[in-house]
Amino acid sequence: MRRLVVLAAALGLAATPALAGDRPAAEVWPRVEHHLRAVAELAGHFDAVMQRACPRFATTAEWRTYVNGEVDRVVLLAAHLEQAWIEAKTTADDTVRRAAKAPRERLDEARALTGKLATCARAHGTTLELASLWREVERQVPRRQAEIRLPP
Repeated sequence: MRRLVVLAAALGLAATPALAGDRPAAEVWPRVEHHLRAVAELAGHFDAVMQRACPRFATTAEWRTYVNGEVDRVVLLAAHLEQAWIEAKTTADDTVRRAAKAPRERLDEARALTGKLATCARAHGTTLELASLWREVERQVPRRQAEIRLPP
């Protein structure tokens, strides 16, 4: 009976996912890097939008479609940032963890982008409520994380 308990415990440990901080950096880094590349690409897009004048559209519906696309990119950026950190926490390697945390300021840039979009909205005869927009971003991030999560 005692052997059965030991065997069951051993099998249970073998079936559990890696504990936080015990995976080798070489295994974790490519996963973190994947998300950081996506963050850099999205941040580059936001930088370009910030440099240009407010886009003009013929209708409010076209404007809303544009804004929804930009907000979707903000959600995607936040999801990739969060997923990079989740992946980084599976290793004790400080270099990987620091790399995953470093681009967090990109969220501040995304906030600046939404501020610009709110200003541009007035030129289209509409408004953009930033507080509700960010609540929506926070609500959508977990769903997007599930979509972008790499298979084990």
